[in-house]
Amino acid sequence: MKTIKTFALAAVLSATAFAGAEAHVSFLDREVPLDTTFLATLQVPHGCDGKATTEVRVKLPEGFVFAKPQPKAGWELEVIKGDYQKTYDNHGDKVKTGAVEIRWKNGNLSDDFYDTFVIQGKVSDVEAGSSLAFPVTQLCGDAVTAWDQVATAGGDAHELKSPAPLLKVVAGEDHGHDHDDMAGMSMPGMDATGKAGMDTTGKAGMDMSAMGAASPGGDTVRAGDLEVSGAFAKAMLPGQPVGGGFFTVKNNGKTDDRLVSVSSPVAGEVQIHEMATKDNVMRMRQLKDGVAIAAGGTLKLEPGNLHLMFQKVKTPFKQGDTVPVTLTFEKTGKVDLALQVLSAQGK
Repeated sequence: MKTIKTFALAAVLSATAFAGAEAHVSFLDREVPLDTTFLATLQVPHGCDGKATTEVRVKLPEGFVFAKPQPKAGWELEVIKGDYQKTYDNHGDKVKTGAVEIRWKNGNLSDDFYDTFVIQGKVSDVEAGSSLAFPVTQLCGDAVTAWDQVATAGGDAHELKSPAPLLKVVAGEDHGHDHDDMAGMSMPGMDATGKAGMDTTGKAGMDMSAMGAASPGGDTVRAGDLEVSGAFAKAMLPGQPVGGGFFTVKNNGKTDDRLVSVSSPVAGEVQIHEMATKDNVMRMRQLKDGVAIAAGGTLKLEPGNLHLMFQKVKTPFKQGDTVPVTLTFEKTGKVDLALQVLSAQGK
Protein backbone atom coordinates (compact mmCIF):
# COMPACT_ATOMS: atom_id res chain seq x y z
CA MET A 1 0.00 0.00 0.00
CA LYS A 2 2.84 2.38 0.87
CA THR A 3 4.40 1.79 -2.54
CA ILE A 4 1.10 2.52 -4.28
CA LYS A 5 0.60 5.74 -2.33
CA THR A 6 4.16 6.82 -3.11
CA PHE A 7 3.62 6.12 -6.81
CA ALA A 8 0.33 8.03 -6.79
CA LEU A 9 1.94 11.00 -5.07
CA ALA A 10 4.79 10.97 -7.58
CA ALA A 11 2.29 10.93 -10.44
CA VAL A 12 0.43 13.91 -9.00
CA LEU A 13 3.66 15.85 -8.51
CA SER A 14 4.78 15.00 -12.04
CA ALA A 15 1.45 16.11 -13.52
CA THR A 16 1.58 19.33 -11.51
CA ALA A 17 5.11 20.04 -12.70
CA PHE A 18 4.09 19.36 -16.31
CA ALA A 19 1.07 21.65 -16.02
CA GLY A 20 3.27 24.39 -14.61
CA ALA A 21 5.81 23.95 -17.38
CA GLU A 22 3.08 24.16 -19.99
CA ALA A 23 1.25 27.08 -18.40
CA HIS A 24 2.88 29.55 -20.76
CA VAL A 25 2.32 30.12 -24.46
CA SER A 26 4.45 27.63 -26.40
CA PHE A 27 4.77 25.78 -29.70
CA LEU A 28 3.23 22.35 -30.15
CA ASP A 29 6.34 21.14 -32.03
CA ARG A 30 9.46 22.84 -30.76
CA GLU A 31 11.94 21.69 -33.37
CA VAL A 32 11.87 22.92 -36.96
CA PRO A 33 13.92 21.60 -39.90
CA LEU A 34 16.00 24.18 -41.73
CA ASP A 35 14.81 25.27 -45.20
CA THR A 36 11.60 23.24 -45.04
CA THR A 37 8.09 24.66 -45.15
CA PHE A 38 6.26 23.77 -41.92
CA LEU A 39 3.33 24.75 -39.69
CA ALA A 40 4.31 26.62 -36.53
CA THR A 41 1.46 25.81 -34.13
CA LEU A 42 1.25 28.15 -31.16
CA GLN A 43 -0.64 26.94 -28.08
CA VAL A 44 -2.50 29.40 -25.84
CA PRO A 45 -3.42 27.39 -22.70
CA HIS A 46 -5.32 30.00 -20.68
CA GLY A 47 -6.46 33.60 -20.45
CA CYS A 48 -5.12 36.46 -18.33
CA ASP A 49 -5.91 35.88 -14.65
CA GLY A 50 -9.21 34.24 -15.52
CA LYS A 51 -10.16 36.67 -18.29
CA ALA A 52 -10.90 35.50 -21.84
CA THR A 53 -8.24 36.02 -24.51
CA THR A 54 -9.37 38.53 -27.13
CA GLU A 55 -6.16 39.08 -29.12
CA VAL A 56 -2.90 37.27 -29.81
CA ARG A 57 0.07 39.08 -31.36
CA VAL A 58 3.14 37.22 -32.58
CA LYS A 59 6.36 38.93 -33.65
CA LEU A 60 8.28 36.93 -36.22
CA PRO A 61 12.07 36.68 -35.82
CA GLU A 62 14.60 37.24 -38.59
CA GLY A 63 15.07 33.98 -40.44
CA PHE A 64 11.42 32.91 -40.22
CA VAL A 65 10.25 33.87 -43.70
CA PHE A 66 7.40 33.62 -46.21
CA ALA A 67 4.92 33.51 -43.32
CA LYS A 68 1.25 32.79 -43.97
CA PRO A 69 -1.15 32.68 -41.00
CA GLN A 70 -4.17 30.41 -40.84
CA PRO A 71 -7.40 32.40 -40.40
CA LYS A 72 -9.60 31.45 -37.45
CA ALA A 73 -13.38 31.56 -37.50
CA GLY A 74 -14.64 34.38 -35.31
CA TRP A 75 -11.29 36.19 -35.24
CA GLU A 76 -10.00 39.06 -37.33
CA LEU A 77 -6.49 38.71 -38.72
CA GLU A 78 -3.88 41.35 -39.43
CA VAL A 79 -0.59 40.72 -41.18
CA ILE A 80 1.96 43.48 -40.71
CA LYS A 81 4.72 43.65 -43.31
CA GLY A 82 8.21 45.06 -43.07
CA ASP A 83 11.76 44.72 -44.34
CA TYR A 84 13.90 41.68 -43.64
CA GLN A 85 17.46 42.30 -42.48
CA LYS A 86 18.65 39.85 -45.14
CA THR A 87 17.56 38.84 -48.62
CA TYR A 88 16.01 35.37 -48.96
CA ASP A 89 15.50 33.10 -51.94
CA ASN A 90 11.93 32.03 -52.68
CA HIS A 91 12.07 29.61 -55.61
CA GLY A 92 14.42 31.91 -57.51
CA ASP A 93 12.86 35.20 -56.40
CA LYS A 94 14.95 37.47 -54.17
CA VAL A 95 12.71 38.51 -51.28
CA LYS A 96 13.56 41.44 -49.01
CA THR A 97 10.22 42.10 -47.31
CA GLY A 98 7.47 40.04 -45.76
CA ALA A 99 5.33 39.48 -42.70
CA VAL A 100 7.01 40.63 -39.47
CA GLU A 101 4.03 40.37 -37.12
CA ILE A 102 0.74 38.43 -37.07
CA ARG A 103 -2.29 39.51 -35.04
CA TRP A 104 -5.44 37.52 -34.40
CA LYS A 105 -7.94 40.08 -33.06
CA ASN A 106 -11.44 40.53 -31.66
CA GLY A 107 -11.86 36.89 -30.66
CA ASN A 108 -13.15 35.35 -27.44
CA LEU A 109 -11.20 32.41 -26.04
CA SER A 110 -12.52 31.59 -22.58
CA ASP A 111 -10.03 30.96 -19.78
CA ASP A 112 -11.71 27.54 -19.46
CA PHE A 113 -10.35 26.44 -22.84
CA TYR A 114 -7.17 26.44 -24.89
CA ASP A 115 -6.67 26.97 -28.61
CA THR A 116 -3.96 26.97 -31.26
CA PHE A 117 -2.85 29.65 -33.69
CA VAL A 118 -1.04 28.45 -36.82
CA ILE A 119 1.52 30.13 -39.07
CA GLN A 120 2.98 28.47 -42.14
CA GLY A 121 6.55 29.49 -42.90
CA LYS A 122 10.16 28.48 -43.43
CA VAL A 123 13.34 28.97 -41.44
CA SER A 124 16.15 30.04 -43.76
CA ASP A 125 19.75 31.21 -43.41
CA VAL A 126 19.84 30.29 -39.72
CA GLU A 127 22.48 28.13 -38.06
CA ALA A 128 21.31 24.62 -37.17
CA GLY A 129 21.23 24.14 -33.42
CA SER A 130 20.20 27.72 -32.71
CA SER A 131 16.78 28.79 -31.40
CA LEU A 132 14.38 31.42 -32.68
CA ALA A 133 12.23 33.36 -30.21
CA PHE A 134 8.70 34.45 -31.14
CA PRO A 135 7.62 37.16 -28.64
CA VAL A 136 3.86 36.91 -28.02
CA THR A 137 1.51 39.47 -26.55
CA GLN A 138 -1.73 38.05 -25.17
CA LEU A 139 -4.58 40.54 -24.67
CA CYS A 140 -7.64 39.84 -22.54
CA GLY A 141 -9.69 43.00 -22.89
CA ASP A 142 -7.74 45.60 -20.90
CA ALA A 143 -5.40 42.99 -19.41
CA VAL A 144 -2.11 42.32 -21.20
CA THR A 145 0.37 39.47 -20.75
CA ALA A 146 3.70 39.57 -22.59
CA TRP A 147 5.49 36.29 -23.31
CA ASP A 148 8.74 37.86 -24.44
CA GLN A 149 11.57 36.88 -22.10
CA VAL A 150 14.57 35.13 -23.64
CA ALA A 151 17.27 33.44 -21.57
CA THR A 152 20.78 34.83 -21.90
CA ALA A 153 23.60 32.63 -23.16
CA GLY A 154 24.05 29.85 -20.64
CA GLY A 155 20.84 30.83 -18.82
CA ASP A 156 17.95 28.51 -17.97
CA ALA A 157 14.72 29.29 -19.85
CA HIS A 158 12.75 27.38 -17.20
CA GLU A 159 13.60 30.08 -14.67
CA LEU A 160 11.90 32.78 -16.74
CA LYS A 161 8.50 33.99 -15.59
CA SER A 162 7.19 34.91 -19.06
CA PRO A 163 9.33 33.06 -21.63
CA ALA A 164 8.90 33.73 -25.32
CA PRO A 165 7.93 30.64 -27.35
CA LEU A 166 11.04 29.08 -28.91
CA LEU A 167 11.69 26.96 -31.98
CA LYS A 168 14.93 25.01 -32.13
CA VAL A 169 16.39 24.82 -35.63
CA VAL A 170 17.61 21.40 -36.70
CA ALA A 171 19.30 20.27 -39.90
CA GLY A 172 16.81 19.40 -42.61
CA GLU A 173 16.22 19.57 -46.30
CA ASP A 174 13.71 21.27 -48.51
CA HIS A 175 11.63 18.55 -50.10
CA GLY A 176 10.52 20.93 -52.81
CA HIS A 177 6.91 21.04 -51.69
CA ASP A 178 5.36 24.24 -52.92
CA HIS A 179 3.11 24.89 -49.93
CA ASP A 180 2.12 28.43 -50.83
CA ASP A 181 -1.55 28.03 -50.15
CA MET A 182 -2.52 28.28 -46.52
CA ALA A 183 -6.24 28.69 -46.06
CA GLY A 184 -6.92 27.60 -49.61
CA MET A 185 -5.33 30.72 -51.00
CA SER A 186 -1.88 32.26 -51.07
CA MET A 187 -1.36 35.04 -48.59
CA PRO A 188 0.01 38.19 -50.08
CA GLY A 189 2.65 40.33 -48.60
CA MET A 190 3.93 37.23 -46.89
CA ASP A 191 6.25 36.16 -49.60
CA ALA A 192 6.71 39.73 -50.66
CA THR A 193 7.01 39.20 -54.38
CA GLY A 194 4.77 42.16 -54.85
CA LYS A 195 1.87 40.43 -53.16
CA ALA A 196 -0.69 42.18 -51.10
CA GLY A 197 -2.94 41.03 -48.37
CA MET A 198 -5.87 41.00 -46.08
CA ASP A 199 -7.24 40.93 -42.58
CA THR A 200 -10.15 38.86 -41.45
CA THR A 201 -13.20 38.27 -39.71
CA GLY A 202 -10.97 36.09 -40.51
CA LYS A 203 -8.22 38.41 -41.95
CA ALA A 204 -5.10 37.23 -43.67
CA GLY A 205 -3.05 37.66 -46.81
CA MET A 206 -3.19 36.27 -50.31
CA ASP A 207 -1.07 35.74 -53.36
CA MET A 208 -1.62 38.74 -55.58
CA SER A 209 0.36 37.11 -58.39
CA ALA A 210 -2.85 35.32 -59.30
CA MET A 211 -4.64 38.63 -59.86
CA GLY A 212 -6.05 39.44 -63.25
CA ALA A 213 -8.58 37.46 -65.25
CA ALA A 214 -10.23 34.74 -63.26
CA SER A 215 -8.71 31.31 -63.75
CA PRO A 216 -10.74 29.03 -65.98
CA GLY A 217 -13.41 27.26 -64.01
CA GLY A 218 -16.57 25.29 -64.70
CA ASP A 219 -19.34 25.93 -67.20
CA THR A 220 -21.22 29.21 -67.27
CA VAL A 221 -24.42 29.07 -65.21
CA ARG A 222 -27.33 31.35 -66.11
CA ALA A 223 -30.18 32.23 -63.76
CA GLY A 224 -32.56 35.04 -64.63
CA ASP A 225 -30.47 38.05 -65.61
CA LEU A 226 -27.34 36.71 -63.91
CA GLU A 227 -24.47 34.87 -65.56
CA VAL A 228 -21.97 33.06 -63.30
CA SER A 229 -18.65 31.91 -64.79
CA GLY A 230 -14.99 31.13 -64.05
CA ALA A 231 -15.80 29.28 -60.82
CA PHE A 232 -12.82 27.67 -59.11
CA ALA A 233 -11.28 26.85 -55.73
CA LYS A 234 -7.67 26.26 -54.73
CA ALA A 235 -6.22 22.96 -53.56
CA MET A 236 -5.56 22.81 -49.80
CA LEU A 237 -2.95 21.25 -47.54
CA PRO A 238 -3.82 18.04 -45.64
CA GLY A 239 -5.58 18.91 -42.38
CA GLN A 240 -6.24 22.47 -43.47
CA PRO A 241 -9.73 23.56 -42.27
CA VAL A 242 -10.10 26.75 -44.33
CA GLY A 243 -10.33 27.09 -48.12
CA GLY A 244 -10.94 29.80 -50.73
CA GLY A 245 -13.31 30.05 -53.71
CA PHE A 246 -13.71 32.44 -56.65
CA PHE A 247 -16.04 33.20 -59.56
CA THR A 248 -17.49 36.04 -61.69
CA VAL A 249 -21.12 37.21 -61.77
CA LYS A 250 -22.42 39.37 -64.62
CA ASN A 251 -25.76 41.14 -64.21
CA ASN A 252 -27.34 41.50 -67.66
CA GLY A 253 -30.55 42.96 -66.26
CA LYS A 254 -31.74 46.49 -65.58
CA THR A 255 -32.18 45.93 -61.84
CA ASP A 256 -29.53 45.70 -59.14
CA ASP A 257 -29.17 42.39 -57.30
CA ARG A 258 -27.15 41.25 -54.29
CA LEU A 259 -25.25 38.09 -53.40
CA VAL A 260 -26.63 37.55 -49.89
CA SER A 261 -25.05 34.30 -48.76
CA VAL A 262 -23.27 31.12 -49.86
CA SER A 263 -23.49 27.58 -48.49
CA SER A 264 -21.81 24.27 -49.24
CA PRO A 265 -22.24 20.71 -47.94
CA VAL A 266 -18.44 20.33 -47.71
CA ALA A 267 -17.96 23.16 -45.18
CA GLY A 268 -19.44 24.14 -41.85
CA GLU A 269 -19.84 27.72 -43.08
CA VAL A 270 -19.03 29.76 -46.19
CA GLN A 271 -18.33 33.47 -45.74
CA ILE A 272 -17.92 36.29 -48.25
CA HIS A 273 -14.74 38.26 -47.55
CA GLU A 274 -13.06 41.34 -48.97
CA MET A 275 -9.39 42.26 -48.64
CA ALA A 276 -7.58 45.57 -48.36
CA THR A 277 -4.03 46.70 -47.70
CA LYS A 278 -3.24 49.97 -45.95
CA ASP A 279 0.05 51.17 -44.45
CA ASN A 280 1.64 47.74 -45.00
CA VAL A 281 -1.11 46.06 -42.98
CA MET A 282 -3.22 43.46 -44.76
CA ARG A 283 -6.80 43.18 -43.62
CA MET A 284 -9.72 41.00 -44.60
CA ARG A 285 -13.24 41.38 -43.31
CA GLN A 286 -16.41 39.40 -43.68
CA LEU A 287 -19.23 41.02 -45.65
CA LYS A 288 -22.11 39.86 -43.49
CA ASP A 289 -24.65 41.79 -45.58
CA GLY A 290 -23.40 40.30 -48.83
CA VAL A 291 -22.26 42.27 -51.85
CA ALA A 292 -24.23 44.22 -54.48
CA ILE A 293 -24.20 43.53 -58.21
CA ALA A 294 -25.20 46.65 -60.14
CA ALA A 295 -27.48 46.43 -63.15
CA GLY A 296 -25.29 45.89 -66.18
CA GLY A 297 -22.29 45.40 -63.88
CA THR A 298 -19.91 42.57 -63.08
CA LEU A 299 -18.84 41.20 -59.70
CA LYS A 300 -15.49 39.39 -59.56
CA LEU A 301 -14.36 37.17 -56.72
CA GLU A 302 -10.64 36.66 -57.24
CA PRO A 303 -7.43 36.04 -55.27
CA GLY A 304 -6.33 39.19 -53.47
CA ASN A 305 -9.77 40.78 -53.61
CA LEU A 306 -13.30 39.59 -52.89
CA HIS A 307 -13.44 35.85 -52.28
CA LEU A 308 -15.30 33.03 -50.57
CA MET A 309 -13.84 31.55 -47.39
CA PHE A 310 -14.87 27.99 -46.58
CA GLN A 311 -14.74 27.42 -42.81
CA LYS A 312 -14.48 24.02 -41.08
CA VAL A 313 -13.86 22.15 -44.33
CA LYS A 314 -14.55 18.46 -43.79
CA THR A 315 -12.04 17.17 -46.37
CA PRO A 316 -9.32 19.43 -47.83
CA PHE A 317 -9.93 20.32 -51.48
CA LYS A 318 -7.83 18.27 -53.91
CA GLN A 319 -6.86 19.35 -57.40
CA GLY A 320 -9.26 17.86 -59.94
CA ASP A 321 -12.21 17.68 -57.55
CA THR A 322 -15.27 19.95 -57.61
CA VAL A 323 -16.76 21.90 -54.72
CA PRO A 324 -20.58 22.29 -54.77
CA VAL A 325 -21.98 25.58 -53.53
CA THR A 326 -25.36 27.27 -53.45
CA LEU A 327 -25.39 31.02 -54.07
CA THR A 328 -28.36 32.93 -52.67
CA PHE A 329 -29.20 36.21 -54.41
CA GLU A 330 -31.62 38.80 -53.08
CA LYS A 331 -33.78 38.83 -56.23
CA THR A 332 -32.68 35.92 -58.38
CA GLY A 333 -32.88 33.42 -55.53
CA LYS A 334 -30.76 30.27 -55.17
CA VAL A 335 -28.24 29.22 -57.81
CA ASP A 336 -26.27 25.95 -57.63
CA LEU A 337 -22.67 26.11 -58.78
CA ALA A 338 -19.67 23.75 -58.95
CA LEU A 339 -16.18 25.14 -58.31
CA GLN A 340 -13.36 23.28 -60.04
CA VAL A 341 -10.42 22.70 -57.70
CA LEU A 342 -7.24 23.94 -59.33
CA SER A 343 -3.69 23.80 -57.97
CA ALA A 344 -2.67 25.76 -54.87
CA GLN A 345 -1.51 28.48 -57.26
CA GLY A 346 -4.94 28.64 -58.93
CA LYS A 347 -3.76 27.03 -62.21
